[in-house]
Amino acid sequence: MAHINQNFLKLPGGYLFPEIGRRVRAFSAENPPKSLIRLGIGDVTQPLAPAVIEAMHKAVEEMGRKETFRGYCEETCCAYDFLRFAIRDSYKAAGVEIADDEIFVSDGAKSDCGSIGDIFGLDNVVAVCDPVYPVYVDTNAMAGRAGDYDGEKWTDLIYLPCTAENGFFPALPEGKVPDLIYICSPNNPTGAAATREQLQMWVDYANAHGSVILYDSAYEAFITEPGIPHSIFEIEGAKTCAIEFRSFSKTAGFTGTRCAYTVIPKALVRDGASLNALWSRRQGTKFNGVAYVTQRAAEATFTAEGQKQIKETIAFYLNNAKVIKEGLSAAGLNVYGGVNAPYIWARTPEGVSSWDFFDVLLKKACVVTTPGAGFGPSGEGYIRLTAFGDADATVEAVERIKDIL
Repeated sequence: MAHINQNFLKLPGGYLFPEIGRRVRAFSAENPPKSLIRLGIGDVTQPLAPAVIEAMHKAVEEMGRKETFRGYCEETCCAYDFLRFAIRDSYKAAGVEIADDEIFVSDGAKSDCGSIGDIFGLDNVVAVCDPVYPVYVDTNAMAGRAGDYDGEKWTDLIYLPCTAENGFFPALPEGKVPDLIYICSPNNPTGAAATREQLQMWVDYANAHGSVILYDSAYEAFITEPGIPHSIFEIEGAKTCAIEFRSFSKTAGFTGTRCAYTVIPKALVRDGASLNALWSRRQGTKFNGVAYVTQRAAEATFTAEGQKQIKETIAFYLNNAKVIKEGLSAAGLNVYGGVNAPYIWARTPEGVSSWDFFDVLLKKACVVTTPGAGFGPSGEGYIRLTAFGDADATVEAVERIKDIL
């Protein structure tokens, strides 16, 4: 008889966003005439850049000719040289030296953040920021590193509170030392971006204790303030303690196109083994690479024209963020984020829980948000709104919210 992974049975309910979808569907079924404005799930709405579309068309034509047809990608790290070199050069232009064989292209940062645990033992102690992107927690729970869920927290995880009082960036833990440390900057869900000094503190800690920082940099393209690091590898000592995840999803609108990359320096060694080599072995076994057409599309984002076009789209979303932040602040809410990230983190009215405020905004304003409690215990009392909607709809959503507050 086959036996299941018992860790899956420990997971509470469903993943956060399917639960939001269930509530929204139930409301829509009961109130069909009402038009919803969705500022919840962080999916993009603007089309792919013209340079990207042009590259995809050209790649499709190549796939239709025998002499230029491509099958399995057998190049280094399951990625074509042209894309790895473009990524390498983009780091170099930003003052960071990364070798092309330290870059692993994948179908999404979510996939890599969830799968990176494959190369680490189950006895590793995991620390997560709180609130946190649920994938970090759930995938470690599935693997068996999280312990048991007590109704609020997982017993074996170290939660690092990120609150308004500490600027939504965690202090170093006291007591038990984590082996794996998840940090996301600019942060999902709070929108906060770590300073160079804050990251240096964690890099020094990780190197001192032999820990590994799993650094999610999926939103680095949204950084607007000078001096905020775009990469963990801008920090001295990071190459011996950090892995960086990046994505084209929000940067270039690839949520439906799927492409990302993970950087693992060859200098990163634990238990005498190269983590770069281990991840290469894992990917070579479980993954056949991203489609050629998609990799050509990703390459186009690094061209001069591609950069100009995707920056215009990012500016569009950041303007939405400004509208939301200023509007909710004017309505009397305490609002954070929205400057270096496409997320706005708003405190709920006094005495109103995250899910209750979610329901109020859904039923009274017909605006879909994300309850902060879904991101962890420290997310209770907040909601997250995204700036990825249509500009006019974003303005309308803010006006609807202001009308009911």
